[in-house]
Amino acid sequence: MRLRNETTIAEFTLEGFPAVQHVGKLLFLVHLLAYLASVTGNMFIITITWTDHRLQTPMYFFLSSFSFCEFCFITTVIPKLLSIFLLGQQTINFTSCLTQAFSFLFLGSTIFFLMTVMSLDRYLAICKPLHYPTIMNLRVCFLLVFFCYTVSSIIITGLILKVSQLSFCGPRVIPHFFCDLGPLIHLSCSDTRSIETLAFALISFILFTSLIITIIAYSNIMFTIMRLPSAKERQKAFSTCSSHLIVLSLMYGSCVFIYVKPKQASRLDSNREAALVNTVLTPLLNPVIYTLHNKQVHQALRDVLSRVKMQK
Repeated sequence: MRLRNETTIAEFTLEGFPAVQHVGKLLFLVHLLAYLASVTGNMFIITITWTDHRLQTPMYFFLSSFSFCEFCFITTVIPKLLSIFLLGQQTINFTSCLTQAFSFLFLGSTIFFLMTVMSLDRYLAICKPLHYPTIMNLRVCFLLVFFCYTVSSIIITGLILKVSQLSFCGPRVIPHFFCDLGPLIHLSCSDTRSIETLAFALISFILFTSLIITIIAYSNIMFTIMRLPSAKERQKAFSTCSSHLIVLSLMYGSCVFIYVKPKQASRLDSNREAALVNTVLTPLLNPVIYTLHNKQVHQALRDVLSRVKMQK
């Protein structure tokens, strides 16, 4: 047996954004405001969905589930990023690093599956309106959300267990602002070829399976909308889907750029900037995009404000 004089790493250092660390307090304020706005927006969607009976429909049930997942998703990453900017606290122990990696990937995968379910919901509502109330009942909605969480948990748990068995005995600086899978695997002194292939295959499966189903659903939606006799009807039908398409473009574009490449080491630096789209920009825009042109949400908000004024 060959003996090696090595020390197992107990903690890592998150590099963050060293080029702009001199303006850390300004970046802290910007990201704190973005985080608070994201949390407020997603909590608003959840609250108004569950308190207004007119919004207790499958579409808003899925939207509130999506908002809850988004809230948890950004909370796994942004608080640590804020501490890096404000206090320079860049260290993270091995267990916390794996926990953050699992939470990020698990919630991210669940979000993609929920987006797919939301596209199927819109497909049934627009293309099969007569069968929609029968098919998309409350029991089916709960089962679909449960399926999203279960499949994500199975896939990501197996992947993180494989990563936890790797040896980390060399450099301990992660060139990222959180414990993402690619940079973490790249630091291992074990043979990582098999786990890199596994990670590539599983993440590609999550992204492309959900993307293909979504494309098929929206292709059918577009054909149905184009066959509507009235221009007003076409505009109304498309407005319910346009916001979903904007969110899909942002999320799939950034994730494909980050994860769908066999050699993770090739773009570790650019991955940090792309990851900001998923962890800061998209969660900030989602509540705005989903509620900006939504007349039902506007009416529910007006009713809430009216009740508050009457109580005063």
